[in-house]
Amino acid sequence: MRDTILYDSALRLFGDHVSAKLLAEAEAGAWPAELWAEVERAGYLDVLAEGPAGMAEAATILRAAGHHAAPIPLAEAMLARWLCAAAGIEPPQGPLTIAPVEPEDDAGSIPWGHNVAALVRVADGRAQIGQGRYEAGANLAGEPRSRLLGFEAAASAELPATIDRDRVLGLGALMRAAQMAGAMEAALDLSTRYANDRVQFDRPIGKFQAIQQQMALLAEETAAALVAVESAAIAVAEGRASGEFAIAAAKIRAGMAAGRVAEIAHQVHGAIGFAEEHSLHYLTRRLWSWRDEFGDESCWASALGRRVAAADADGLWPLITAP
Repeated sequence: MRDTILYDSALRLFGDHVSAKLLAEAEAGAWPAELWAEVERAGYLDVLAEGPAGMAEAATILRAAGHHAAPIPLAEAMLARWLCAAAGIEPPQGPLTIAPVEPEDDAGSIPWGHNVAALVRVADGRAQIGQGRYEAGANLAGEPRSRLLGFEAAASAELPATIDRDRVLGLGALMRAAQMAGAMEAALDLSTRYANDRVQFDRPIGKFQAIQQQMALLAEETAAALVAVESAAIAVAEGRASGEFAIAAAKIRAGMAAGRVAEIAHQVHGAIGFAEEHSLHYLTRRLWSWRDEFGDESCWASALGRRVAAADADGLWPLITAP
């Protein structure tokens, strides 16, 4: 995520193609074909072609996508194409999604199930690609989340021993955390602008100490989430032994920050922040939704606690700092 050139380029791409009108249309069921075509042309879908070594670049792109609340299955398609490459399966053209996306439910809440060309599943050490039958649903942000009722595989191949459902869930959690970090940055930007523009008692509300304190907390939470995500992405990209520890910490920290950032951003904006016409809700509803996907804070805190307990007192520091 230190690649500022990539980040600036991705931020411009999403900024040029994601608007309030497009987001409203996507929530109504329209597929943003032009946005998806631009993402394909930019090569973002294959950023994990060489495996998790590309995670720093993937997190950078997803941070930019989250900043603009891009209504596409970008993280899911990145993971799906990586799984296909690892299994030697040729993926079809178009958007893809993956399963599982929940720690204990292989059929629940499949992202964008009705909008994709195919579903890639990880089961019994194999990657399976095919068509699913779904019960339609949506998350709080209005993004399609479908329950898988049936699946017909068109191709199946064995995955390397290093890739299993837990690995996929972990990488998915980190990628969601990257999207959350981007959305938090956007909420911070909107809140800063509003606090400087909104005048009350003949001065901008940002001049009041109470608002300044809240804005400082908002910036603190956003920065903490971003640093946690960046550290985890680098650890994964470099293949460090501490990568799994860092993923859990990043998803926990981003989830904790998401609730606080959404709360403060709406407090700063007041009633207007809840208005349909204002763009803040596109960000905060995604923060509330994304924090629960690919495992919530409780799930990852339990996983982290088990790893720490297994390492015992002498193994804790190496667990955190292992190269």
